[in-house]
Amino acid sequence: MIAMTLAEIARVLDAGLHDVPDPEAVVTAPPVVDSREVLSGGLFAATPGARADGHDFAAGAVASGAVAVLAARPVGVPAIVVEDVQTALGTLARHVLSRLDPTVIALTGSVGKTTTKDLLAQLLEPKAPTIATDRSFNNELGLPLTVLRADAGTRYLVLEMGAGRKGDLTYLTRIAPPHLSLVLNVGAAHVSRMGGGLADVAEAKGELVEALPPDGYALLNADDPYVLGMASRTKAEVVLYGRSADAVVRAEDVTLDEAARAAFDLVTPSGRARVELGLVGAHQVANALGAAAVAVALGMSAGEIAAGLSTATRRSPGRFEITERPDGVTVINDAYNANPESMRAGLHAFKALAGGRRTIAVLGGMGQQAEASQARHAEMGELVATLGIDVLITVGDDVGQRAMAREAQDAGAGVRVHPVDEVGQATRLAVELIEPGDVVFVKASSEYGLGACARELAAG
Repeated sequence: MIAMTLAEIARVLDAGLHDVPDPEAVVTAPPVVDSREVLSGGLFAATPGARADGHDFAAGAVASGAVAVLAARPVGVPAIVVEDVQTALGTLARHVLSRLDPTVIALTGSVGKTTTKDLLAQLLEPKAPTIATDRSFNNELGLPLTVLRADAGTRYLVLEMGAGRKGDLTYLTRIAPPHLSLVLNVGAAHVSRMGGGLADVAEAKGELVEALPPDGYALLNADDPYVLGMASRTKAEVVLYGRSADAVVRAEDVTLDEAARAAFDLVTPSGRARVELGLVGAHQVANALGAAAVAVALGMSAGEIAAGLSTATRRSPGRFEITERPDGVTVINDAYNANPESMRAGLHAFKALAGGRRTIAVLGGMGQQAEASQARHAEMGELVATLGIDVLITVGDDVGQRAMAREAQDAGAGVRVHPVDEVGQATRLAVELIEPGDVVFVKASSEYGLGACARELAAG
């Protein structure tokens, strides 16, 4: 973050200073919302959470080195008091960004955002100073925190932008107007909040390209008709990527090795080069192509992009995170989130990685599917059977998980199905069932808490 005095920040936010002995004290580090992550010289933003209120940790944050607290009320230590902390962070981020000149790259999609963001960051970091979204801090709170990590030396600002409802991306792009917008795909994530259909999701996702200036770039997935339809919603230059022959940046000769890692020929206007991904699953090709499309628009050659993608690693936890146990058991933690598209891709990658080894799937629910929940979970049960997965543990007692278990059982493919109600039961059952050499796949939407199960199983 650029250095600013408390008085200057208060002016930008039209805020009051409380218990501040020196209004000219300088903030030199970016704000955080977790008091355990406070940086010396930074700000602590006190936000209310599901389990705790940040205001209760204000004194500890200052004791740990925060210059002041951004708060909604006086807290007995130096504070900049605003009406709404989240809104104030957005205002501050927009102000700071207006004083800098990075290339802002925004990306969205129903699945693959975080992996694509991580791949893109690894392509750009060797070229110039790059700030990218940490983990999945992609909402109204997380995006300003990312922007406020930028300083005068930042060349590229890679911003993952999530959309739970229509208007979310418009709000985020007003904080950080993009120069390049990458849209990965349109799927059923958040569909219940956006109107109920994929066209409604596409309408919301398309806000990202509508925010572009005429001299910007819209990087669109040519293999997704809903994304392709967004080309008419921008005056920026459109660059298509995908496996389609119409794609300017495309993949040809896609193969999977024995560890289910994809390789492909990357074809760009500057030439052709072979990419050998270290990430598991054929679905990673689309993520890699999205990152490559941005790199092409920024002037990188096919050879540079291929080299960067081939050495890129998984950075964010809970996304097909693989642990090899000493007893030969492989545990895949893919429990950060789930929707029909990511569940389908994860199951295919899991089965491909397992090869001929015995497979155990521990699956929770896919959130926000509304009235389609039963049908979509049933589809996943059918897929488990079709893929020939040996053991299925479903976690949860709602209509979706019951439908998943029932469909897998009724398929008659020999899947051993074990429905349980909660995470602890699933963990204990999995421990009992696992044999040396098994491959275990754990996935659900984050609210189901199956990450704890995956971590315990990985620890052995």
